[in-house]
Amino acid sequence: MPAKRKEENVEAERELLIKLGAKFKLVREEKKLSLEKLGKIIGKDRQSIHRFERGEFNPSYLYLVELCKGLEINIGEILKEANNETL
Repeated sequence: MPAKRKEENVEAERELLIKLGAKFKLVREEKKLSLEKLGKIIGKDRQSIHRFERGEFNPSYLYLVELCKGLEINIGEILKEANNETL
């Protein structure tokens, strides 16, 4: 893959990760959950959640599933929303 194309893919992935994290943060704040409270609910540390919300941490699918359970949201819907915003 040419370097420019690879660079574009990395940038698109970064943009998607930032938007996805922002979506999760918005939902968390709407539900009036602190990072600490959500962390306790899902058994994750607040720092990793915070890094994800800022687009600095690329979580595994299972991590996203746990976040969605903790926030009581549908993973398919939030992924679809974040993806549609980048198109």
